[in-house]
Amino acid sequence: MPAWHKETWIAAFSATAIAGYLLAHYLYALPAQSANWFLFAVLLAGAPLLYDLARGALQGEFGADLLAGISIATSVVLGQYLAGSVIVLMLSGGAALEQYAMRRASAVLGALAKRLPRLAHRESASQVTDISLDAVRLDDRLIVFPHEICPVDGVVVAGHSTMDESWLTGEPYQISKTSGSEVMSGAVNGAAALTIRVVRLPVDSRYAKIVRVMQEAELRRPELRRIGDRLGAWYTVAALLVAVAGWVAGGTPVRFLAVLVIATPCPLLLAIPVAIIGAVSLAASRSIIVRNPAMLERVGSCRTMIFDKTGTLTYGKPVLTEILCAPNVTEERALLTAASLEQYSRHPLASAILDRATARGIQPAVITEVGEQPGFGLTGRIGSDEVLITGRGKLAGKPVLDALPPVAPGMESVLLLNGEYLALFRFRDEPRAESRRFLGHLNPKHGVNKIMLLSGDREAEVKYLAEKVGISDAIYGKSPEEKLEIVREESKRAPTLFLGDGINDAPAMQAATVGIAFGQGSDITGEAADAVIMDPSLTRVDELIHIGRRMRRIALQSAVGGISLSMIGMGLAATGHLGPVAGAVAQEVIDILAVLNAVRVALPSDDIKEDS
Repeated sequence: MPAWHKETWIAAFSATAIAGYLLAHYLYALPAQSANWFLFAVLLAGAPLLYDLARGALQGEFGADLLAGISIATSVVLGQYLAGSVIVLMLSGGAALEQYAMRRASAVLGALAKRLPRLAHRESASQVTDISLDAVRLDDRLIVFPHEICPVDGVVVAGHSTMDESWLTGEPYQISKTSGSEVMSGAVNGAAALTIRVVRLPVDSRYAKIVRVMQEAELRRPELRRIGDRLGAWYTVAALLVAVAGWVAGGTPVRFLAVLVIATPCPLLLAIPVAIIGAVSLAASRSIIVRNPAMLERVGSCRTMIFDKTGTLTYGKPVLTEILCAPNVTEERALLTAASLEQYSRHPLASAILDRATARGIQPAVITEVGEQPGFGLTGRIGSDEVLITGRGKLAGKPVLDALPPVAPGMESVLLLNGEYLALFRFRDEPRAESRRFLGHLNPKHGVNKIMLLSGDREAEVKYLAEKVGISDAIYGKSPEEKLEIVREESKRAPTLFLGDGINDAPAMQAATVGIAFGQGSDITGEAADAVIMDPSLTRVDELIHIGRRMRRIALQSAVGGISLSMIGMGLAATGHLGPVAGAVAQEVIDILAVLNAVRVALPSDDIKEDS
C-alpha cells in the first residue's frame, strides 16, 4: 500500500471533521460554539499548507494556491470557520490528487524497485557469507542461488543456468548463462546456482539507475500544472482587486472574504490533476506506461518525428534468409556451430539463428569460455576449436575478409572457426505492416512536418527500409553520440518526438522534446523515456498522441470554464448577493462541474482511435 503524503492525510481528516460539524450542528442541534471545535481542528490541520504557501510567497512564487491561503487566513480572522475549512479541504484535496497522478505515472518503476535484493552471498575460502549490498566490492565472487534475483552486474565464473531478464529488457526470453556470460542485477536466476564476479558496484548497477529514475520522476511536475499556476497568477490579482472593491463598496470585510471564497481557483487545483490521472489511466489500459505526465501536454505539439529503425518501424525480429557456407561446409554444420554460441547472446540476430536451428531439429553443442568484447564479437570454444561470430566491418584488414561473399542489402553475421571463414548468415527485418499507413497520416492528422529515420545500421539496410515505408530523410551509420547531436539540432528548430528501443537510444530520447521507448525490446527502466509502449504496435503511438491532445483540451476547458464561472460568482459576492458560506457552496458546485468535465479524459473516445 503506498504511503500517504501529508496533503492526503489533511484532506481525509478535513472531510471527516467537516462531516462531523454538519452532523453535530444541524442533525443533533449542537450549539455552533461547540460544533466549531470540529472546524478548529480542520484549520489547525491546514496550518502546514499555509506555511508552505507563505514560504513560497517569500520566494516569489505567486501561483493559484496563494489565493486559497489568503482565503483561509481571512476566514479565521472573520470567524467564518466553515468557509475556511472547506477551502482547506479543497486545497489539500487538489494537492493529493496531483501527487496521486505522479505516483500512478511511476507505478511500474516502483514495482521494479521493490524487487531490489537486500543481501548477497559472498564466496571466500570455501565459505559463503551473507552480506549487505553496501558491503559488496568489485571482483567479489558471489553465489546466485536458484530462482534468486541477481543482486549486481557481473560475469559468470562457474556454473550453468538460465536467467529471465524480461523485467530489465522487456524481452520474454530465458537467456543461457555459463562461464564468461554477463549477468544483470534484477534478472531472475533459473534452476541452477551461478558463481559470478562483480564488475559494477550496486550503486552503479541497473537497479540503482531505476531508483534514481524514480526519484527524478517524483520531482517532475506536469507542465499543465505549471500552466495552471500561470493562469492563477493573473487570476489571483484580479480576485484580490474585486474583493477589495467589494469591501470598500459594501463597507464590510465579509464581502472581501465572500469574494475570495468563491474565487478560490479549485478548477485549477482539482481539474488539471484529475485530467492527468484520467489520461495516465486511459493510456495504461492501452498498454502505454506514462512515466512523465508532462509529456502528455507536449506530445501533440511535436512537429518533427525521428524514428530508430530496428524494432520500431520494423518488427525487431530479423529472419534468417540465407546461409552462404565455405567450400565443403554444410548448412547443418554451420547452424550447429553458430547456434551453440548464439544461445548465450541477447543479440536479435541470435534468435533468428536459434529459430532456424530449432526448426531443423539441431541441438546446440556444449560450449565453454563464452565472451563478448565490444568491437570484436561473440567468442567461445567447442572442444578445442575456437568459434567467433562477428560482423564484416570488424574484420577489416584481416586476410579472412577476402573469403567472404560480396556485400548485399540486409544484415549479416560472419562465422569463423579457428580464424577461418565457415559461413555467412544473411537476415532481413521487414517493416511493420502498419508503418507506411501510420507515417502517411502524421502530417494531415497531427501536423507533423518532418519525418526522419535515424539509425546506426548500414546504408543499404536503412535505405531499403526508408523506401519501403516512404521516408525520404534517412540517416545511417550513426553512433549514439552522433544521434544525440542530430536530435539536439532538430529540437532547436521544432518540438521533436523520438521513438526508439529505450536502451541504446537513451541519449537521443533525452534530448528530444518527447522520448518514447517502444515495443517488447523496450528497456522499461531506461532513464530517458517519457512513455513506454508495451504493446509493439505503431497504433499505440498514434493513440498516445490523441490521448495527450485530448487531455490538454479537456483540462484547459475545465480550468478556464471553471474560472469563468467563479468570476461571475465573484461579481455576485462583491455586490452582497453571496455570503462566505454560500460562496463556498457555489464554488463546490463549480468544482464538481469542472471535475466532471475533466473525468471525461479517462473515458474511451472515438477520436483516440481515429485513423489508428
